[in-house]
Amino acid sequence: MTEEARPVLTPAADPAPLGLAAFALTTFLLSAANANWMTAATGSAWLGYALAYGGVCQLLAGMWEFKNRNVFGATAFSTYGGFWIGLFLWVQFVAPHAASASAADHDLGWILLAFAIFNTYMLIMSLAVSIAVFAVFLTLEITEIVLFIGNFAGNTSIVHIGGYIGVITALAAWYTSAAGVSAGVAGNRVLLPVGRPLLSTRA
Repeated sequence: MTEEARPVLTPAADPAPLGLAAFALTTFLLSAANANWMTAATGSAWLGYALAYGGVCQLLAGMWEFKNRNVFGATAFSTYGGFWIGLFLWVQFVAPHAASASAADHDLGWILLAFAIFNTYMLIMSLAVSIAVFAVFLTLEITEIVLFIGNFAGNTSIVHIGGYIGVITALAAWYTSAAGVSAGVAGNRVLLPVGRPLLSTRA
């Protein structure tokens, strides 16, 4: 008997630029609020985009990375897509019922601490991807650490600093997204460098 022919799965287009762009924009908006730059605005401009762009679009990018058999990208985008959706839900449904502002700050501290733990091993693994991706996870790690310290301490000055570092994180993610788009455009001569992996991959 002959083995049945298996369908050949065509890989999807690289979803990483979309995932990075979604992460960058939402991070930028929230970080600008954390940095206290939105004094003339509501400060909640990030909220809808946390659900639709940073959440759903990034989660979709993660699912497409599974199709492309990219474990790192699938794990990163799916997790941070879930982070933004979860943060939206927390702000909408949990924070309004917090017993005090301090209790809400401590909630955020625990959330950010948990994601900093996740981000730590992703930061280590990003050494095998590229300098640009490593820069995203490094700045994100610092952002999360500073923010969970600021929220646990109830110190707005520390949170403001976390906002500034978060803006840098967003810029690093936007650059890496732009580099991915430039590499994916057929015939494009404007290629943005991302740098070689800092850690050699196993043979």
